[in-house]
Amino acid sequence: MENHKNLMAHQAVFLDRDGTVNEEVGYVNHIDRVILLPRAAQAIRLLNEHGFRTVVMTNQSGVARGYFSEALVNEIHQRIQDSLREEGATLDGIYYCPHHPDFGNPPYRQKCRCRKPETGMVEEAVKRFQIDCSRSYMVGDRGLDIEFAHKIGAKGILVLTGYGKGEWEHFGKGWKEQPDHVAQDLYDAVQWILFQE
Repeated sequence: MENHKNLMAHQAVFLDRDGTVNEEVGYVNHIDRVILLPRAAQAIRLLNEHGFRTVVMTNQSGVARGYFSEALVNEIHQRIQDSLREEGATLDGIYYCPHHPDFGNPPYRQKCRCRKPETGMVEEAVKRFQIDCSRSYMVGDRGLDIEFAHKIGAKGILVLTGYGKGEWEHFGKGWKEQPDHVAQDLYDAVQWILFQE
């Protein structure tokens, strides 16, 4: 993937949503099910303070499957932003993919370029925020987040929150792309990122 090599290009930390920033509850089909993970706001605030762009990249195929509407997805993202702001943290952007290749009706049922580990969402963010992916990080709780990190040329960090612990223990050894680091949670991941820098 093409990176912006100019001096103005920013470092970013791309974040998975469910199981990384907020609690993994299956499909978040109601606003009341949005609960930030402990220390997540603190972690994002640290990234803000150190000048990283913070951008969520999340697959939300529940839209395609008919479990909830895009309006609810947007409401949930507003709730996440509001909850973070209350703790002095902010996300620069939240991108989501509502599609699934096998479920639902068009336009949601499609093989798209935005569903992770495909790179459509990140390409938009790179343009909007002038991001250099080669100096950036991806943090998530699934093997596909690590695959996604590799595809965009970023370092991949697996968190053991959400599905992370189970995925790592049961499937991690078989992953083609291995994480650059395994962290207890997002805060632990951010500590590692800051140490690298």
